Amino acid sequence: MHIVIDMQRVFAEETVWHTPSIRDILPNVLDLCEAFKGRTLFAKFMLPETSAHAPGRWQTYYERWSMLTTSQLDPAYQDLVAPLAALSQPETEVEKFTYSIFKAPGFNERLKADGIDQLIFSGVETDVCVLASVFGAVDAGFHVVVASDAVGSSEPVAHQAVLDHVLPRMPDQIDLATTAQIIARQV
Repeated sequence: MHIVIDMQRVFAEETVWHTPSIRDILPNVLDLCEAFKGRTLFAKFMLPETSAHAPGRWQTYYERWSMLTTSQLDPAYQDLVAPLAALSQPETEVEKFTYSIFKAPGFNERLKADGIDQLIFSGVETDVCVLASVFGAVDAGFHVVVASDAVGSSEPVAHQAVLDHVLPRMPDQIDLATTAQIIARQV
């Protein structure tokens, strides 16, 4: 299963969370979606209406990022970027309110019920939501493949550190491969 993390307008467009690398990785994400047609899910980072609608320390987080609550930002910014929105269906979208897709209710159970044992990750941000989701997948026992040229971040140094230093520490659980390598071996 291919998991696309947070390829949404809120990160692609001119917001305080703008992640310029989206435009660079989008062709590779699209190639993976094509290669794994019918086996791709799209994670969406959902925003609360106000900081008061968020639980625990997420309230403090959204007090700082109040301009990104849906009371101040058009909720359409939560939509997938146009090329991916055209590929998605409601049943292929997984809404999450935290960094990891594995915190979305029923997500792990859905994968297990479908007999999935390997996950391929693409999307943003390498050092936040992708990393949290990768760790969630490892913790749940999945074999993980990170498409190194289909992940990106607004912090290039942190992105590279994750690819060069963090993920290689777990070679028994996580593989790094380029989009072309993944497609060639149809992992």
